[in-house]
Amino acid sequence: MAKKSAVNRNEMVKALVKKFAAKREALMAIANNESLPLEERFEARLKLAALPRNSAKNRIRNRCEITGRPRAYYRKLKMSRIALRELGSAGLIPGLVKSSW
Repeated sequence: MAKKSAVNRNEMVKALVKKFAAKREALMAIANNESLPLEERFEARLKLAALPRNSAKNRIRNRCEITGRPRAYYRKLKMSRIALRELGSAGLIPGLVKSSW
């Protein structure tokens, strides 16, 4: 089980990303538009830099929804390999068969 503080921090980052997504998208569109004057684009970059760092989408860490583990994460199932193995062995995941040889 991951530390509660790490899981809570990640939830806070998700909330910030959601809150600033539209503003960040608009500023990025202005900053990357080469038809606009250089000064206007630079100003957009400065406003973008003034936003909280944790409002960037790449700050979100994929974590297992069951254990909170940050590594060995399967995106399709939203869980780590360890949680997947335990649930699969218990027969709680349809279509998953434990392999043995």
